[in-house]
Amino acid sequence: MLQSHLGELSALITALCWTLTAIAFESAGKKVGSLAVNIIRLVIAFILLSVFTFFTRGIGLPIDASGSNWLWLLISGMIGFVIGDLFLFQAYVLIGSRISLLIMSAVPPITAITGFLLMGERITLLGMIGMFITIGGIALVILSRSADEKKVKLAHPAKGLLFAFIGALGQSFGLVFSKLGMGDYHPFAATQIRIIAAFIGFFIVITVGKRWKEVFDSFQNKIAIRNIAIGAFFGPFLGVSFSLLAVQHTSTGIVSTITSISPILIIPASIMIFKEKVLPKEIVGALITLVGVALLFI
Repeated sequence: MLQSHLGELSALITALCWTLTAIAFESAGKKVGSLAVNIIRLVIAFILLSVFTFFTRGIGLPIDASGSNWLWLLISGMIGFVIGDLFLFQAYVLIGSRISLLIMSAVPPITAITGFLLMGERITLLGMIGMFITIGGIALVILSRSADEKKVKLAHPAKGLLFAFIGALGQSFGLVFSKLGMGDYHPFAATQIRIIAAFIGFFIVITVGKRWKEVFDSFQNKIAIRNIAIGAFFGPFLGVSFSLLAVQHTSTGIVSTITSISPILIIPASIMIFKEKVLPKEIVGALITLVGVALLFI
């Protein structure tokens, strides 16, 4: 029974991991900056993965991967870890992890539309209804009326919302390329290859931006480093690996639906940890968004 639902269970674990890692990285990013968080968590995650794969596979590095595995997983790492996370982590700083995760819920319908336009994939009537419901739920959260009740405006900084959206797209397409490149290859070793791509990408970004001093200075903030370590454990180590395990055993649509519960899971944490004031309409909006994503893949 457990084996038959391994993909769904892995997706649920992924959703829990995304929630914990978003909280940890938001806290760390506000203290030392998103670039430092990105590169340090990759180093920690790679060490954890190498130790884990050494004891479980007998090989500490993904040297047994095929050329095809390497090609598509490197592309996936560049898109998901570098482009996606670069923008998403900055969104954590600008608008918080709760709203950022909610924006990520827009990715499944956007992916479905892209598949329809580029590859002729069919969208059912129920799926179209799901898209509108998802967009409506997100709009309920990010839009608000001005004091005179005549103008509708963004309830959060536009830059942060845009960054979250770009980050969500990066992670979505990164997952698609992961499934293409992974095949039956070990998901934790596949994550190692994606992280190697991320090392290359962030090395270029930090070097060109002359930000290495900022990265090294961040080690003086022990609380931030602790939170980065926690986020690395639940994010690039457990979360990403379980997401790859999930897409190996079930459809990306089901995985997207289950992992979309993160905006719901993070609400209690946002209230207790970040002392955020969560409006009733934001809770309703998150629930509506979840319903919309679920309908998209029925």
